[in-house]
Amino acid sequence: MRLKQVGAVVAALSLGAALVACGPNTNGNSGSGKASSSSAFSKTLSGDLKTYGYNPSDEVGKSRSDYATGELKGVKVTMDTSNFDTQKFAAQAAAGQVPDLIQADRNVIATLADKKLIMPMDQCYALWGVKPTDRYYPSTIADVTYQGHVYAVPQFFQASALLVDKRVLKKAGVSLDQLDTSKPDQLVAAAKRMTKAEGGKPTVIGFAPDVPGSTSTWFTVFGGRINDGSGKPTLDDPKNVKALSWLKKLTDAQGGYAKNKSLLDSMDVFGAKNQYVKDQVGVQVWAQWYVNVLAEYKSDVDIEAVPIKTLDGKTLAMAGGSALAIPTKSGNPSAACAWAIKVASPEAWQQASDARQQTVTKTKAINTGLFTGSPVADQANRKQYVKPSGDADFDQVINTYYDILPQNRSTGSSAVGQSITDSLNNAVIVALSGDKTPQQALAQAQSAAMRAWDQSNAGKKG
Repeated sequence: MRLKQVGAVVAALSLGAALVACGPNTNGNSGSGKASSSSAFSKTLSGDLKTYGYNPSDEVGKSRSDYATGELKGVKVTMDTSNFDTQKFAAQAAAGQVPDLIQADRNVIATLADKKLIMPMDQCYALWGVKPTDRYYPSTIADVTYQGHVYAVPQFFQASALLVDKRVLKKAGVSLDQLDTSKPDQLVAAAKRMTKAEGGKPTVIGFAPDVPGSTSTWFTVFGGRINDGSGKPTLDDPKNVKALSWLKKLTDAQGGYAKNKSLLDSMDVFGAKNQYVKDQVGVQVWAQWYVNVLAEYKSDVDIEAVPIKTLDGKTLAMAGGSALAIPTKSGNPSAACAWAIKVASPEAWQQASDARQQTVTKTKAINTGLFTGSPVADQANRKQYVKPSGDADFDQVINTYYDILPQNRSTGSSAVGQSITDSLNNAVIVALSGDKTPQQALAQAQSAAMRAWDQSNAGKKG
């Protein structure tokens, strides 16, 4: 659940607007050497490497960065560990003082590529003998591919599934087989049975679909998509309208968007009185990382995971994540390339797996696995460290999140990815609140996204 995302939608900055004035001809760079995608990369490494956005704040991040830095002999690595910010990067690009390597959300990689602010990494991969779609899930590579070129190294793929409170289901007389997303009308009926209210206000939400955060997943369930293969927005696709109409029906059956949001916002999501401890929700859409939160309260929850399926019954795994990219004006692209490849390598993930297991052993927690974005690393971690925990519920949940990984699917990259997301989020709120019909809301969102598309280089090329 992205419970705080809703309030940020209106204030969200359009990446295209922030970067439109910052092209590849900015003078200067952050160090010695010139960055051209045709001759930028070498295994001869030296000098300084400045990163921006990578934060080694836990044992997983630190062990990987320590490994990568240790592999780059003769290179001094300094980190700006603050989160990647489009305005800050735009200012750096305008001033010709960009970092050598950035970590950003995969959703913005195609936009940065469209603005020529980052360089293709195909030759970087080739230099180090890495085939992107072999090392990483195809969906994560699709997320960072623009006009046939790979522009980043992906990290993490923590797919979403339905996380069920079995006590709520039992009390309502709902069975797990009624939580089949390929049968949406059945799901609405089950949600309505699980929902409870007092004084006109819900005290238990039967089914929380995580919208607007997971809207693109629900569009995919219904056969829709937010952009086509070229990246052009397709928000008003009839299948998307059908999906949003269903989400409105689902929400209305449980008291309406405003009342649901009020209860969701009040939940102690990360605390000892979270919604699964207090039985405040029957089903929620959650990415895999939330299992780590609930593991701390394993004796107080009764949970199970159910895969999300498309209308034709196929299991669906979708997730966002971050990626490492090299600015066009990087002063040390060779070191940036090497560090990015090393920090997301099987060897780095092995270091992370070892470090995570040490933490698990020390805290007597459950090892819920690492979902790295790399099938090789995921399988190695699962085989070595993900063992039966003694808690059947958590073992089932962990195994479900692993089992859905082969069905990974990308939302698709777009030169206006952030604009599409912002427009979609606004449309969902407007539609679920009843201010516009789903068709009207998505038509308006499509118009806004198309304005951004028409200003992009990809859009200008048709």
